[in-house]
Amino acid sequence: MLPATDLAREIDATPTPRRLSFVVPQAREKYLLGALLVLAVAALLAPALPAAAWHIPHFVDTRSWLGVPNAGDVLSNLAFLALGVWGTERLRGRNDAPVGASWFFVGLILTCLGSGFYHLDPDMPQRLVADRLGMAVAFAGFLGIAASERISVRAGEAVLVLMMIAGLLAAWVARENLTPWVVVQFGGMALAVGLALTKPRAGALGVPLGGVIFFYVLAKLFELGDVTVFEATGHIVSGHTLKHLSAALAAWPVIRALGLTGSAPSRH
Repeated sequence: MLPATDLAREIDATPTPRRLSFVVPQAREKYLLGALLVLAVAALLAPALPAAAWHIPHFVDTRSWLGVPNAGDVLSNLAFLALGVWGTERLRGRNDAPVGASWFFVGLILTCLGSGFYHLDPDMPQRLVADRLGMAVAFAGFLGIAASERISVRAGEAVLVLMMIAGLLAAWVARENLTPWVVVQFGGMALAVGLALTKPRAGALGVPLGGVIFFYVLAKLFELGDVTVFEATGHIVSGHTLKHLSAALAAWPVIRALGLTGSAPSRH
């Protein structure tokens, strides 16, 4: 039988089971969770928009160049590749990049491939899936950046994963029902605007979210004015071609922030 002192030491040395720690969400995290729940409900319960009844856009510039059909709309996607590679290079050796930055740049590269593939033959709506999949990855990466810059690192991680899953599923479902894709794209951008209007958290890198949103809105305007721009420029360039260039430039504010000296963010 062990002496009382030895028994006490043995009891003290016995490892105690670890308790799961739960950090109470911050007020901003609660608001963010509420916004995500609203988007989820809208995507699931809003009336379906049948893809078959949706107007397939007719792109005005169908000219070929060096054997490439629809050359303006196809080759302008190289801007996504250039900015994606540039941004990926900027991430080398950095440990203070915001959550989602790497996926944002990967998404731009995938968008170049998917959109280029689609515009080679835009009369085949099935090709839109490839276009949207790349956009979904880039968009999830951007929202991860926005949430980590304005709310917390763990919020950025959660938004990145959730929007990645939602975006990829919505892109696939959009072959038949466009509603989830519309919610992800426009609801997600509304969320980004709300985050851009929120004060940056302490330790954030300082990505100017407003600059990213500006180029996104500009791209949408060029998309709507495809024919108008084509006529106004004397058939030099179409609005859709400029849409690709503007959308690619949305990466510039992120790349510029990564080029500045920043401090490693605190993980909270």
